[in-house]
Amino acid sequence: MKDLRPLSAEEIRSAYAEGEAAIITLLEGWTSHLVAVVDEQEESLQRLREQMDTLKDQLAKNSRNSGKPPSSDGYQKPAPKSLRKRHGRKSGGQVGHVGYTLKAVEHPDRVKVYRVEECGSCHVSLRGVKASSCEKRQVFDLPKVRMEVTEHRVEIKHCPQCGKENRAAFPEEVAQPVQYGTEIKAQMVYFNQYQFLSLERTAEVFEALYGQPVAEGTISEACQVVAEQVNPVNQATRNYLMEQEAVVHFDETGARVEGRLNWLHSASSPRLTYYAIHPNRGSLAMDAIGILPLLKGRAMHDDWPAYFKYAVGHALCNAHHLRRLEFLKEQHPQKWLGEMTDLLMRMKAVVDKAKKASRSQLTRRQLTNFEISYDQLVQKGLRANGPAQRPKHQPKRRGRVKQTPARNLLLEFKIHKQAVLAFLYDFKVPFDNNQAERDIRMMKLKQKVSGCFRTMAGAEIFCQIRGYLSTARKNQQNVLGALRLALVGTPYLPPFVSNA
Repeated sequence: MKDLRPLSAEEIRSAYAEGEAAIITLLEGWTSHLVAVVDEQEESLQRLREQMDTLKDQLAKNSRNSGKPPSSDGYQKPAPKSLRKRHGRKSGGQVGHVGYTLKAVEHPDRVKVYRVEECGSCHVSLRGVKASSCEKRQVFDLPKVRMEVTEHRVEIKHCPQCGKENRAAFPEEVAQPVQYGTEIKAQMVYFNQYQFLSLERTAEVFEALYGQPVAEGTISEACQVVAEQVNPVNQATRNYLMEQEAVVHFDETGARVEGRLNWLHSASSPRLTYYAIHPNRGSLAMDAIGILPLLKGRAMHDDWPAYFKYAVGHALCNAHHLRRLEFLKEQHPQKWLGEMTDLLMRMKAVVDKAKKASRSQLTRRQLTNFEISYDQLVQKGLRANGPAQRPKHQPKRRGRVKQTPARNLLLEFKIHKQAVLAFLYDFKVPFDNNQAERDIRMMKLKQKVSGCFRTMAGAEIFCQIRGYLSTARKNQQNVLGALRLALVGTPYLPPFVSNA
């Protein structure tokens, strides 16, 4: 930055000695220098204002008014403020809800009788007196569990005629002289991959519950076997999502592998889940995974630009839009922000009501009225948030001039109108991308509980098993049961996928 250089006494005396022309030349030069300094300082102040606004916006963002996860809120969590409207129902279980209250059983496994030996008043012996009634209480508990060892023996016989030695065959799953069975392996994978316990803590669980120490390598081997067995299921899931599902939800989240940032990608529907991990977040990863380039249905996602590189039907998550509108209302309040929030929520309510009435679409009049209101609000917002201009004295830089957060959101509303309002036109499209967020949440929980992945192979095994188990759960399958099926070589595959 240029310094404001004052005129020295020597320069002034010299100019006066030379005459009027010299004085004018001196003052013009000094004035030009002064203007340059002021312009540079003004530009510097403008940059500082922009940086300050950016930092203030970053500090104001939290899980309620942006796409940041709740874990990033730290100890200064924002006060709860849901965008949902009150449903008017009391808290707790609703009418028709199936409860799980502990109830006494008619035929208990064991009965303990506590007899009355003597009268509590006169101390007469009551041992020979028949009980008139009894009071019952039942305690539900687990017996002490110990590992059961089954020894498999095959007979060996010699033929009396030719002398040939004949052996019976071991069951196919009994392949080693000493090994763990299917049930215990299923539990190893369950604790490690489904409940997110580390290898060390999984081993501790087996020693504590069953009195049987288990090597970490044994747990890893069981996970690898399951991953190999369920790979065909995951590939069938991937193909079904790509070719058959009307709407596929996409999301991605950071995951550290071998100390480096990678990205865990999810593609899912209410019935299926597919996971993949890749060093890249954008189109390189999406091309490698292969679902988006050949997708026949609609892609539901947030506004990450990489998704729009694919020529498919798009739908944008309006929960993200509502949070961004909430942030702008807090930091840069304008009237159109609340009006747009109300409009989106009104659209959602009308669509939900139509679905409950078993309708497949809104009327032409409803659609037209909503579209007119939407377009008017976008134009109103754009008039209030004109394009940012490059400062006059700022040197030209490559790229576009940075726009305000409000204008960026408005441009998204304008350019991607069909994707924003996709839920309005097609009832198969939900209002938000919560399905993908629910499916990706378990990945963040895994990292919080047991840390990052030490190897890429471990991360890929995790994706294979979690995708398989998520699909099984979505189809009302027991998790341990699905793992048992995988270990015996017949992993669960939803019938609608196998019949496709």
